[in-house]
Amino acid sequence: MFKYVLILGFAFQIILNMSRPALSLYASFLGATPFTVGVLTACYAVLPLFLAIRAGKIADAIGDRLPVLFGMSSLGVGMLLPWLFPYLWSLFASQLLTGLASVFIAVSLQNVLGKHAPEGKRDDYYSHFSTVNSLAAVAGPMTAGYLLDLTTYSFVFAAASMVAASTFLFSLKLPGTRNRTAPSNIKLSESLGLLKSKPLRKALIGNALALYSRDIFTAYFPLYAVSHGISASVIGWILSIQGIAMVAVRFVLPRLIRISNHQLILIGSVVAAGIAFLGVAVSEHYLWMSFWSVVMGFGLGCGQPISMAVAYNSSPKSRTGEVLGLRLAANRLSQLAAPLFFGFIGASLGLLSVFYVSGVFLLGGSWLIRQEKEQADGGMG
Repeated sequence: MFKYVLILGFAFQIILNMSRPALSLYASFLGATPFTVGVLTACYAVLPLFLAIRAGKIADAIGDRLPVLFGMSSLGVGMLLPWLFPYLWSLFASQLLTGLASVFIAVSLQNVLGKHAPEGKRDDYYSHFSTVNSLAAVAGPMTAGYLLDLTTYSFVFAAASMVAASTFLFSLKLPGTRNRTAPSNIKLSESLGLLKSKPLRKALIGNALALYSRDIFTAYFPLYAVSHGISASVIGWILSIQGIAMVAVRFVLPRLIRISNHQLILIGSVVAAGIAFLGVAVSEHYLWMSFWSVVMGFGLGCGQPISMAVAYNSSPKSRTGEVLGLRLAANRLSQLAAPLFFGFIGASLGLLSVFYVSGVFLLGGSWLIRQEKEQADGGMG
């Protein structure tokens, strides 16, 4: 079971990481402004924001196979649209479908992983899952960069749709058994009541900040790099080495967990992302941009598996999918609000301001997580 989850996770992430660098460049080619690019990026998060908790409940109720099959099918259609219809509206439709697909795929795959991990090995399983995702973050942008240099924007999306089609048989291997212990008719207020758990709340905040930072970086860095005369293939490499850093840091993550704790690692991941944004803002050479991309990769490589493990471990046993859906909803809220906000910033103050403001915002967010940690520690004393 574990190997099928890894294969599906890799396929899902490579599709996202192939299409995202092409998305902003394609939109700019079709006449989109920085604000339009921000709205386009935010479209990915609209449907998951409202459906993530429901998707988790569905996974708890009917099993994980059908949600993943539905998600991969929607993802394939979403990737086909920009290839069939080379217009700006197709990019918006593609992002809406991709967002819809992501909510079912992400929640269900994480749910399968948590249920089938041996006792005491859940951190390791989530770390392996995140490592595979990071490998896709290496291969995806690099592949997209060369395809963009050699072919067309639309061909990148056609290639991504073929990857989605190849996952059908693997999706059938997932468990489809209904969970008879899953509670029914849970109200939204009861789902939000899970946020009373301080470890879960801090995990959601930290992961949402770190995740949105990568989306903003992936959306606006290609535009920033192109303005400095950097080719699409080099942009793909710079984004890919961020994925390499995310993989590399996993080798030291178990030791970090032993000598530190989950909350401090989450804070560090957000700080790394904030510093990376500020570093890119003062860099013009591609080597410096690569360095700051690596710094962000180190932070993301620590934060994502930690937040998944904390979210699952903080869950009532019959509501694990629901909690993972809540985690995804928090992520998508940040991914919806941030592109709109930074799209407005970029349109009003210029593209460079996106990196300055985002860096300061992330450093402030790390302070907020630290304050909540100190309050929790004080309450225990």
